[in-house]
Amino acid sequence: MSSVHRIIHCDLQLKCLKRRRAQQLSEANRIARPTRRKQLLKRYDDSAVDFIWFTDEKVLIVEPPFTSQNDRVYVPVRTKKRFIQPSRLLCTRSTFSKSVMVSVAVSKMGVTELMFVDPGVKVNGQYYRNVLLSQQMIPAIKQVEGDTFVFQQDSAPAHRARDTIQLLQRETPDFIGPDLWQLNSPDLNPVDYKI
Repeated sequence: MSSVHRIIHCDLQLKCLKRRRAQQLSEANRIARPTRRKQLLKRYDDSAVDFIWFTDEKVLIVEPPFTSQNDRVYVPVRTKKRFIQPSRLLCTRSTFSKSVMVSVAVSKMGVTELMFVDPGVKVNGQYYRNVLLSQQMIPAIKQVEGDTFVFQQDSAPAHRARDTIQLLQRETPDFIGPDLWQLNSPDLNPVDYKI
């Protein structure tokens, strides 16, 4: 047993816990969250929750970054490193990881297919409204749900743009606007649940 390990575990009687990543909230966000939560609960009763479609986009990395702890080469104990082929000891990857952006809508009533954003396209308000919402997401939700649904989105710039809000007011029976949705809530991203 190494000295550090012995000191930590035996002498100090400590154990190691992994830190989890979390979104940092400002004081204003902490104050706004309970108020928004109460407004949402007041506006939508338990029966309405089934009809809320949660939507978002997410960038997925096709080639994740290299982590040395996860990639090992096992050789017999007496083997010297200089006798191992160099190619076995290298883990190569491209300079820039490839990625793809997808969008999806999830509700208790169903899930849309993944909607892929064309490579190199920046999702601005116009692309979000004309392609993702009008051509893909709203028709997909209507195909599953009909004309009885509530549309939810976060407050990303393309989502909270005035033209986007006007489009949703015209094209959806009801929607949860950026003024009601919880601030800085990446843990509520529905793409994670679809993939």
